[in-house]
Amino acid sequence: MSHSRISDRHMLPVPWRYVNSWHCSTCGLCCRGYNVVLNFAEWMKVVKNFGVGYTSPGISKFYLQHKNDGSCAFLHSYQGKGFCHLQHMKPRACKLWPFKILPRPKYGRANEAVYNFAGKPFFIYVDPACRGLTWGRPTKSFLDTTLTEFLSLALGFREKQVYSTSRLVYYPQYLRSERDQVY
Repeated sequence: MSHSRISDRHMLPVPWRYVNSWHCSTCGLCCRGYNVVLNFAEWMKVVKNFGVGYTSPGISKFYLQHKNDGSCAFLHSYQGKGFCHLQHMKPRACKLWPFKILPRPKYGRANEAVYNFAGKPFFIYVDPACRGLTWGRPTKSFLDTTLTEFLSLALGFREKQVYSTSRLVYYPQYLRSERDQVY
């Protein structure tokens, strides 16, 4: 995800070692103001299921389209909670937010960001804007379940989310009162 739209409130990503735990609070912040990059297969799925108007081209990249308010075209709000209409085919960039899993340190503090997984070092940072973060020393549960799942998703070892998404059940057919317009 690119952070150009919320640069005024964006802070430098923080190494994972400062995260006690994480859970999705369904606030929808991750779906507002970020440019979601799609790989070609993800782009094709969106176009096939919703039409090309739900994406926008860039130089050698595709992006999810935004509504007039800057939120993702697939973000639906219901009773103060944000729901993703792409939950069944969510792009990898969305699955990984607020975590950034990199092969090299990009935001400094390499010793605090390094995490060995599958025999290789990775550098993991989190976007401090996420409301689902609890700061402090990482819990065993966070390390064994949540962080491991984010790494497995990033590396393509798994597709299904359990700990790295909201635990609310989403039924999109009940949220379709009007179709949101995308411009």
